[in-house]
Amino acid sequence: MEHTPTIRSTIETELKQRGYTFSSFSKISGINRGTFSTMLNSNPPKPISVRQMDLITKALGYPEGWLYELYIDECFHEGKGHWKRIKPFLLRCVELGRKECIQRVLSRLTEDLSYVSTVFEFAEELHEGGKENEAVPFYECVIENERYYHAERLAISQYRLFCNSLNTDLDNNRQAAIKFAPFRRNLPDNYQLDALLKLANAYFQLDDCETVIQYAEELRVLATNIYQQQVREKLKSREVKPLNTERRLIVYYGQSFLLKGNAYEKQGLYQKALDFIPYYAELTGFEGLDDIGRIEAEKFKMWAKANKLSLEILMGKMDSLPAYVELLRNNPQEILHGLLAIVESANAYNYPIDEILILFADKIDKFKELNTNISYYHTNYNLITYSRFFLELSRYYFNTGAYLKAMDAMLKSFKASSQLNDKAYYIKSITLLFEKYKDHSTNGQREEYEKLLEEVQHNVNQMIP
Repeated sequence: MEHTPTIRSTIETELKQRGYTFSSFSKISGINRGTFSTMLNSNPPKPISVRQMDLITKALGYPEGWLYELYIDECFHEGKGHWKRIKPFLLRCVELGRKECIQRVLSRLTEDLSYVSTVFEFAEELHEGGKENEAVPFYECVIENERYYHAERLAISQYRLFCNSLNTDLDNNRQAAIKFAPFRRNLPDNYQLDALLKLANAYFQLDDCETVIQYAEELRVLATNIYQQQVREKLKSREVKPLNTERRLIVYYGQSFLLKGNAYEKQGLYQKALDFIPYYAELTGFEGLDDIGRIEAEKFKMWAKANKLSLEILMGKMDSLPAYVELLRNNPQEILHGLLAIVESANAYNYPIDEILILFADKIDKFKELNTNISYYHTNYNLITYSRFFLELSRYYFNTGAYLKAMDAMLKSFKASSQLNDKAYYIKSITLLFEKYKDHSTNGQREEYEKLLEEVQHNVNQMIP
């Protein structure tokens, strides 16, 4: 029968082959001779700490993490998990990226389900320390082993994975939102505020306006209840505890109305969208505002003005156009969204905007610097707006007979949409538009189009199981 080496037998073999005594090795390793002896010779032997293991590894000239697979048994002496040894070991595995060791430890540790709470606390420590990606397998372990569906730590773990998974792939974000959404009500209020805002934003980018309205309403109710509770506490001269949220409370309250209005705008219900603007236009009287809160209130005030003008233009009220253009010039961060509304209106009501496009030509050229920007909530509003803008711009140029400009704009839209994995949108809109005006394209434009189409098809094929 073949003998399976242990961590101690392996170390002893190394010492023997290199001619080390306990005394000589203690000098080069920095481990006390007596301590080293009790690790190998005592009965039972003294446990080896992960720090001592690293010192031995360094002294023998092996790379970091040597014998970590064997060290796992050291963490489960006599079959029981010893967290004082497991935690330092897991931290080192995280540092070194030893995912296989992490999985083996978690598998053995959760044979005793009482350790699920300990794993969750460890995941939270990693998250708070800025190691969001490294915390993922620990949250996954909690999700897999939590016995109670309504447990708060299960909801938080699902929320952490949802946040971590959001990227520029719209289909990925849809699946992540679907998976997380059932757990949102089990979150503490502070997490629930952020979760509802993230969900609403994710579905807004997916053009699922009814779901946006649903989550925006949940956000409104929750933010209003918390706000009213805080006001009551102040009236009773009681201390108002910090919410510990990513943003100020005013943001969640204002966004609940802003998102609803934006969802109705996206559905073409412009008058209904206008009805929500007064609810976030003047929030400077919001109780408890600090300096950051007052800045947020001013942002909402500007957005209210911009959205009112934008909606009027989308409704065909051209007398609002000069004021909107001036607002965009004074608020460069609004130019991309604003020009999208202007081009959409020009296409709908058939009026020229060449002077406006010339005015913002330098800014339009710099949009490419925005098209991979990820917003505060790890979503991709700029990239989506970028894609939509250039699609609408291509339609405008086709309508005015500027075919080469139209093709260039359409290819920019196609490229951005392919980054988004926005299959339904670009297959329905962009490819049909290109085929319609294909005869007006150059050889170079056709080659770029075919290349993009191949990339899209490749990505689709990779997704098919």
